[in-house]
Amino acid sequence: MAPPSEPSYPCGLVWFRRDLRADDQAALYRALAQCEQVHCAFVFDREILDPLPRADRRVAFLREAVEELHGALAALCGHPHGGLIVLHATASEAIPALAQAVGAHAVFANHDDEPQALERDRRVRTRLAAAGRAFHTFKDHTVLERSEVLTQAGQPYSVFTPYKNAWLKRIDAFQLSAYPVQRHAHRLAPRPADCRQPVPSLAALGFQAGDGSAARLPGGARGARQLFDDFLGRIDRYGQTRDFPAVKGPSYLSVHLRFGTISPRLLARTAHQRMQEGSAGAAVWLNELIWRDFYFQILHHHPHVVGRSFKPAYDAIRWESGPQAEALFAAWCEGRTGYPLVDAAMAQLNQTGYMHNRLRMVTASFLVKDLGVDWRWGEAYFARQLNDFDLAANNGGWQWASSSGCDAQPYFRIFNPVSQSEKFDPEGKFIRRYLPQLAALPAKALHAPWLARPLELEEAGVRLGDTYPLPVVEHDAARQRTLERYAVVKTAAG
Repeated sequence: MAPPSEPSYPCGLVWFRRDLRADDQAALYRALAQCEQVHCAFVFDREILDPLPRADRRVAFLREAVEELHGALAALCGHPHGGLIVLHATASEAIPALAQAVGAHAVFANHDDEPQALERDRRVRTRLAAAGRAFHTFKDHTVLERSEVLTQAGQPYSVFTPYKNAWLKRIDAFQLSAYPVQRHAHRLAPRPADCRQPVPSLAALGFQAGDGSAARLPGGARGARQLFDDFLGRIDRYGQTRDFPAVKGPSYLSVHLRFGTISPRLLARTAHQRMQEGSAGAAVWLNELIWRDFYFQILHHHPHVVGRSFKPAYDAIRWESGPQAEALFAAWCEGRTGYPLVDAAMAQLNQTGYMHNRLRMVTASFLVKDLGVDWRWGEAYFARQLNDFDLAANNGGWQWASSSGCDAQPYFRIFNPVSQSEKFDPEGKFIRRYLPQLAALPAKALHAPWLARPLELEEAGVRLGDTYPLPVVEHDAARQRTLERYAVVKTAAG
């Protein structure tokens, strides 16, 4: 990724957003290559933060990443006043004002294809242009993006497998190589005297310290690398371990990908190399990274998926409504459905901000196809609770589970929550961790307590309807109602 031979601008400003690292960072590298002097900034954007609950775990994670980034940039700069200019303001107003204040001729940032971000960037671009300043954005959040992978007819893919095959053909050493930021780090400028404020505390941002549960994952770029190094010792077994929530199978890097504290090129490059060396586990994990790119290009080409089904026919489905639907949704949110694997998964989400990927599919299927609740309700709840919430992936996952999205599971495929529990948590280790009130039940009775013998319940101290709820629905009956509910789709297709 060779830079221009000579800098194009006397001064530039790098605007960090969801790319909080100082190494292999596209916008930072491009600014350093094209500018004689470079300032760096991050804005705690009020438009994003103000609507959030005051104890949002993600803000604590974000703040930690920003503080570490400040230190990394200061070290690269080598000046006592080097580092990151940090603001707490409305970004669409603050960035053009800061560009003027530091004398930047151009602002550099990385792409963000979420609708709210695109509108923000449009306002920034307009304000910068009015002042005679350029605004350059680059690919960084994914390996391949937007229209880089198209069909032979020049259209975006809507089915994953041909997209994956085209992705693998398109990928090469150039696409996977890192941006050598350090090569031009001497162009980093010290912060101006009036821009040397420290990274604000959570309290200064208007947030409370959380309960510490999110701190179980190491934060910042150093934490991301620590997790990645740990995962590399397990990656060959990923295909066998990834579906079992009681097993240390995943990489746990999703929140780091969300905030850009690790480069997706590094992950894909390593997985691709290990796959070529014969690692089946690395191939499965690379597949997950390709799914991530796939959902981002879907969002780019089909922005209507925000709020509506990818397949318009599915918007004709009549979901449950009224007080009964609201009561069922509350039971799902609070882990009171009476189905242990579903309730344990929701407890994990509510307590930690994380949910194992297999359980995301199980809980989503249960909400939509057992309870008959609109997938958008669940999508919004996950958006509030997940540390790694990313609009493209969250929307894609929910539309997959509800069969309304591109390349989704067929509408008649309905997970049985008991079978899923028996298959993926056979000894009940995960359930016992998050539902201690059921911990004394034998494994065979743990997956469906309502089928347990009265003596088993008594000896375990379980009183159904008291210490643990009875099922809110009967699965076989709910399955039949779902097939009837989805008949409108089958009719439309016919």
